[in-house]
Amino acid sequence: MNLQPPTQTPPRFWTLVMLTALAPLTLNMILPSLPAIADEFGVSYATANLALAGYLGLTAFIQIIAGPLSDRFGRRPVVLVALAIFALASGLCYTATSFPLFLTARLMQGAIISCFAMTLAITRDTHAREEAAARIGLLAMSMAIAPMLGPMVGGAVEAAFGWRAIFLGYGLAGVGLFVWCWTDLGETASREGGGFRDMAKSFRKLLRLPRFWGYAVTMMFSTGTFFIFLAGAPLVAGQVFGLGPAMVGVAVGSVTLGFLMGSFLSSRLSVRAGVTRMMLAGRVVATTGVAVGLGLTFALGPHLPVVFVATLFVGAGNGLTMPNSHAGAMSVAPELAGSIAGITGALTVAAGGGLSWLTGVLMTPARATEVWLAILLGACLIGLSAATWLRQDEKKTAPEGAA
Repeated sequence: MNLQPPTQTPPRFWTLVMLTALAPLTLNMILPSLPAIADEFGVSYATANLALAGYLGLTAFIQIIAGPLSDRFGRRPVVLVALAIFALASGLCYTATSFPLFLTARLMQGAIISCFAMTLAITRDTHAREEAAARIGLLAMSMAIAPMLGPMVGGAVEAAFGWRAIFLGYGLAGVGLFVWCWTDLGETASREGGGFRDMAKSFRKLLRLPRFWGYAVTMMFSTGTFFIFLAGAPLVAGQVFGLGPAMVGVAVGSVTLGFLMGSFLSSRLSVRAGVTRMMLAGRVVATTGVAVGLGLTFALGPHLPVVFVATLFVGAGNGLTMPNSHAGAMSVAPELAGSIAGITGALTVAAGGGLSWLTGVLMTPARATEVWLAILLGACLIGLSAATWLRQDEKKTAPEGAA
């Protein structure tokens, strides 16, 4: 089967939007159905939760593998193979009669994360650095909207048709996107390098570049604030402020709303302002919001508007930072854009998991708000330091008047 088109034909933008949105929908759309899944297979809720935790952990490894493969063989084959595996795995989840089979198929669904990494690499393949950042800003908006809609849609589908219908929907989406990408997704990677040995040498060289790690650290501790937020928000909103489940969901949406706003601004401003300037602006916005929120909390005690306006700034800062840091990182070595998208994705998942765990360990009901905001501020400051260094390094190395 020939997976390569005869000519290089960049995909439509909406193709990338659909590929971007499917990954977060696959992660969290089943969240309301975990109790029903546990009951049907006769396992504990903690065991059923492996369908989320195990899936998330595996995606880090998949991105590391998919990125270099796309640099060697092209973006198109990786996307098509990932969609085929995803559709097959969804069908197995739909028909599974035992939990081990269900969990194995659920983990196989993690192949879809390759498509998210590929959308970043394809965008960089087809646009200059600042233009790529603007386009990624638009893609990031779908990454924000999809997680908000996923649990609501999943809950409605389960209530109407049962939890298995969610996986039937996944399977149909996978088949439909496979057919669509077969006709619309042309190859965009240059693939000018040699074999795996040459690519491994280039990859090792990349990992020794300080600028790559500047972008990576900025991404790790920017996205890390989102994981810190998710780990602490239910405790703060529920136990400190006494919000009910519905209002906890509204409060948690503050960071997503901020991310939408920041991503929209990135799509409009990145070409004019430049990647590193936008990254730095995002880190300043996030750090300032959390610092003011923490200061007011120490001075006046916990207040709901203060806390969740501060986290709104965190989301807005991430929306300004992340599209530009993705575009900047892939510009360090454009010929390795797929590998860079994969490894930075894996690093952000690993950092997010670690920061989420740290938040859970350090937070206590007695001082939950202060500790939570302090952890957020620490992550913001590390990201700000990395973005500041990148901005200063770019100004030193750029031609006079170009920075």
